[in-house]
Amino acid sequence: MKTILVTGGAGFLGSHLCKKLLDMGHKVICIDNFSTGDRNNIKPLIDNYANFIPYWADISISLEIYHNKFNEIYNLACPASPVHYQSDPIQTTKTNVCGILKILELARVDKAKILQASTSEVYGNPTIHPQVESYNGNVNPIGIRSCYDEGKRCAETLMFNYWRQHKTRIKVARIFNTYGPHMQINDGRVVSNMIVQALQNKPITIYGDGSQTRSFCYVDDTINGLISLMNTADNFTGPVNIGNPVEYSILDLVEIILGLIQPPSHSWPLWIYKDLPADDPLIRQPDITLAKEVLNWEPKIDLKTGLLKTIKYFKEVLKDEQKK
Repeated sequence: MKTILVTGGAGFLGSHLCKKLLDMGHKVICIDNFSTGDRNNIKPLIDNYANFIPYWADISISLEIYHNKFNEIYNLACPASPVHYQSDPIQTTKTNVCGILKILELARVDKAKILQASTSEVYGNPTIHPQVESYNGNVNPIGIRSCYDEGKRCAETLMFNYWRQHKTRIKVARIFNTYGPHMQINDGRVVSNMIVQALQNKPITIYGDGSQTRSFCYVDDTINGLISLMNTADNFTGPVNIGNPVEYSILDLVEIILGLIQPPSHSWPLWIYKDLPADDPLIRQPDITLAKEVLNWEPKIDLKTGLLKTIKYFKEVLKDEQKK
């Protein structure tokens, strides 16, 4: 049994990761400040796992209350949707920079292995396609997304400086668009937005002309990729892309979701167009050659299968909302 710290453990990815690690027989300490994490995500873990210990904490402020010696640390603490990370951009930057410094110090003292959940957003609006780990990115450092994009880039810098200066054992995962249960109905991500709008018989919002592309990875596949990365030899640091290499346009995604949900027809259009947000990437597709070679990992769940699981989840969430 390992003692594992998961920061942001009540969030979308974090709650799935906590459950997977618990099912593997480990002791899991979950911390979250619940700014975007949801207590409902971890309630089943509290009720059913003796080795699950949740705490409230903000990693950008303090971690002094923790006295466990950790074997591994997964740092997932940071709002990941544009709606949330842009609502308080200064706090987003502090979480990414001040927070990772505290986590890295903890890893250095405990001699723990640490994995940073970085993002495909470090590539910005890419000028190469698909994106490989050696690409340095095309990011606007003063744009409205920079609190997240540059914050994550700085976190990677700090990770590698601790590796060089203190020999801290690090792993860096660049996570591409992930979807699945435990997403929030109002988080502004494209998959959750479209599913919720279709289930509510509302026109689906398309930003730009819908020709921009994304690659969607189901949450179970992403979690397996993170654990596979953590379990690699100490001399492998990454960064490594974790995502699904199958690329879809936004218009493709709309048609697939509408086909799966089959909402009743109305007089209003099935979708409406709005302006593309500033610095929104036009293309996004991971090259996962490195993940295949080193992690022996690639996604297993196709988009329609994953979307059906996600639609089922949101149907239950919306039903509960109606009851309230």
